[in-house]
Amino acid sequence: MMEKIFKLKENRTKFSTEVMAGFATFFAMAYIIAVNPAILSSAGMEWGAVFLATIISAVIGTLVMGLFANVPYAQAPGMGLNAFFVYTVCFGFGYTWQHALSMVFICGIINIFITVTKLRRHIIKAIPKPLQHAISGGIGIFIAYIGLINAGLINVGGAVPAMANLNTPTLWLFLIGLFLVIILLTLKVKGAILISIIVTAVIGIPMDVTVTQDSVSFADACRALPSTFGVIFTKEGLGSLFTGGASVALTAIVTIFSFSISDTFDTIGTFIGTGRRSGIFSEKDEKSMAQSAGFKTKMDRALFADAIATSVGAIFGASNTTTYVESAAGIGAGGRTGLTSVVVASCFIASAFFASFVSAIPYAATSPALVIVGVMMMSSFIDVKWSNLDEAIPAFFAGAFMALAYSITYGIAAAFIFYCVVKLCKKQPKDIHPILAVSTLLFILNFILQAALTK
Repeated sequence: MMEKIFKLKENRTKFSTEVMAGFATFFAMAYIIAVNPAILSSAGMEWGAVFLATIISAVIGTLVMGLFANVPYAQAPGMGLNAFFVYTVCFGFGYTWQHALSMVFICGIINIFITVTKLRRHIIKAIPKPLQHAISGGIGIFIAYIGLINAGLINVGGAVPAMANLNTPTLWLFLIGLFLVIILLTLKVKGAILISIIVTAVIGIPMDVTVTQDSVSFADACRALPSTFGVIFTKEGLGSLFTGGASVALTAIVTIFSFSISDTFDTIGTFIGTGRRSGIFSEKDEKSMAQSAGFKTKMDRALFADAIATSVGAIFGASNTTTYVESAAGIGAGGRTGLTSVVVASCFIASAFFASFVSAIPYAATSPALVIVGVMMMSSFIDVKWSNLDEAIPAFFAGAFMALAYSITYGIAAAFIFYCVVKLCKKQPKDIHPILAVSTLLFILNFILQAALTK
């Protein structure tokens, strides 16, 4: 049955590898279970409702990704997008959280449209190979940077980023985990990433780093869920979103556009960055998708799965649901099929009942996995001709902006902009695909509008 559904042999993997990869991905992204409610509740939403909505949206999105697309990617409300939801849309622009959820829902509908009409696929095809390699390597830097930040090894609280003092149990545990995963991978131990996460978490118990966190019970969360479920369809949501005058409506449209462009390019960047290097999305698959109708390729189905997840999540009460770059942890552990995603979804279901135990896995245990996966992904930079400024300049800004701006989207935007600048300076405008040119202009417009609206 497993072979028939997921085609394990065809994808050169096996059941045990996929299961371990699923655990690796889940533990690398499980922080969202606690972090997302903490962020969204500051906008007035009930913690328990967001907690359950986060899990439900992750389960639905990830199951669709695994069973429909048969690829090892997990979905959940995205970091960065949830902060934009609260601190920019609600606190900055003054919208209610009900309105913000309505915008997320519309964003999801837009993403479904551009996926069904194949616009998303054509965007991917329009990205030149050097930029794809740059994006892949840049995501490697981004993932490693996430790991270092989460562990606290890099201190960003001062005027400039700096290395933290190694005077806390958390940092020592992180270093233990980092050395452990490096040793296991060097010795080619199967399941090295997952083993390192579990062992590091266990070592953290006597160090008082791995501790059980207080959380609402499953019953409490169920009672709170009606406060967010379906609220977008009431007069507090879509019913009053565009009723505040022309300026309010314009701000709402710009905000929806910002949500959509960030969600779209985060996903595209993740697919290109992790899929090409691992062979999950082959060049043959990408070429065939341009000639096919419907959802005949894995890329088609994966993009559609990602598109529907945002709207579904908004209905339950979650911010933008997106494909997680932490899926690279499972891919690095050998995950190649949708079975990995099904395992992740199963873990999310279990986490609803065992939230206190899942939240006990500290950043110090998962961060080493992200760092080492980032290192492995940076091998894509090999395919960038660094002696050729046409490729080197966009590649540099892709990696630099992804890490320093803490955003895959901003890294892609910078790569697109500087690629166009270089080609225009060399009087080679024909090398710029029309979709790439339009995307670049939209990025620039987005930056201008954001600057204007946040004065």
